[in-house]
Amino acid sequence: MSARSRELLGLLPVTLLVTAGFTAVLITRSATVDTVTLTYGAFFLGCCLFAHLFIRARLPDADPYMFPLAALLAAFGLVMIYRIDEELAREQAQWFVVGLLLFCATVVFLRDHRVLERYRYLIALGGIVLLVMPRVPGIGGQVNGAFLVVDIGPLAFQPAEFAKLAIIVFLASYLTDNREALLRGRLSPPPLRQSIPLFGAALALGAVLILILDYAVWPSVLIAAFAGVLVGLVRERPSLKHFGPLLLVWGLAMGLLFFIQDLGSSLMFFGGFLALLYVATSRLSFIAFGAVIFLGGATFMGRTVSHVKQRFDTWLDPFAPAVEESGYQIRQSLFAQADGGLFGQGFGQSLIQLPGCAKEDLVDFPDKCAILPAPHTDFIYAVIVNEVGLFGAAGVVLVALLFAARGFKTAITAGDGFSKLLATGLTAVFALQVFVIIGGVVKAIPLTGVTLPFISAGGSSLLANFVLLALLLSASDLARRDARRQPSGGLV
Repeated sequence: MSARSRELLGLLPVTLLVTAGFTAVLITRSATVDTVTLTYGAFFLGCCLFAHLFIRARLPDADPYMFPLAALLAAFGLVMIYRIDEELAREQAQWFVVGLLLFCATVVFLRDHRVLERYRYLIALGGIVLLVMPRVPGIGGQVNGAFLVVDIGPLAFQPAEFAKLAIIVFLASYLTDNREALLRGRLSPPPLRQSIPLFGAALALGAVLILILDYAVWPSVLIAAFAGVLVGLVRERPSLKHFGPLLLVWGLAMGLLFFIQDLGSSLMFFGGFLALLYVATSRLSFIAFGAVIFLGGATFMGRTVSHVKQRFDTWLDPFAPAVEESGYQIRQSLFAQADGGLFGQGFGQSLIQLPGCAKEDLVDFPDKCAILPAPHTDFIYAVIVNEVGLFGAAGVVLVALLFAARGFKTAITAGDGFSKLLATGLTAVFALQVFVIIGGVVKAIPLTGVTLPFISAGGSSLLANFVLLALLLSASDLARRDARRQPSGGLV
């Protein structure tokens, strides 16, 4: 069976899921089923068939599983949003169609994704402009305390969703040209036996600082980790200029944390950069150093900057009286997930809307009258756990992991350095975004304002992720076409 036939076969269960999901919600609401559910399923299948035929014509060798997996996430998101509000689902379906058109336009006008390498500085400048736009007076706005939204007349969008693509393109291009300089040290590292006294001296100095300054446990761990990682780097004897890009991106991540007050965006950007840096250099010491300075910077911000400190305090104990107001969201999220249990309440069965809410406020639901704040965006994963249980939510996570696995497989099979790093960065940012939003909802990390890719309501996220999908499929098509021409074997 050809790759495109496997892709077409994978779209059939996606259509069945849409039809079954809408049917379950309609049964819950009216106890009757009509042909409208078949209409929804047929419409979604028609959109997916259009995209499939386009991929068959323009990217015949692209990965056969990434588009069905993305369509599955989008289909599940449509069902969940329809369960929350019919008007929102209609808008999300419109954005889905626009996203497919943008996906096609990206493939058509960007015939070879490697041309992006020529315009890396212009793309980086555009990404930085997008990041600072939410702080521009008159057009910027806050969402849950973070500056994420830009309002220009009737148009409102989150520029960080597109900025992440621009930053990844720039980093992939930069590291492709400079990976050799990063790999070259000034001198060869000494034998490990000769480095043991150096490690011991660094740890002893760290212990003395901890005792003198009387630090708590977490800062003490960071100091010890920083000392060990720093000795590892000194042992490799790299040139100081090698740390320029690392420190620059670290400064950008800390600037995001302070300037737009969003931990999720800074974590995504810096995590994606570390993934690219590891693929480019294969040096764990660089990654360890980057992780330690990010954690150290985030800890410092959490202790000195008021709004960041409030996020951390809410995360550590959302039930504390001091964070009664700011901890309301995460408390309601935890209650909703506990109510879902292992198998959930069923589609349309969870209690999202406040009973007895005034009619004039119901017009603005789910922005008002919602027991669980932002159930269609930030906390849609809590609604998923409530209605389909832990097992169903684990299935959603598994689909996202499969998408990430296919993205990393594209990076492995890519023949040129830019495609390899581009696929790595895009996939890492996608996976980190899933981790950041789900981790925040389940209280594994501080809550952030990012969306769940392809699932949460919102045009910015959906459009940006369709561009991400187009770039990944373009890289996959080139990689698989080159591999197919070689006599070493086939591809899955």
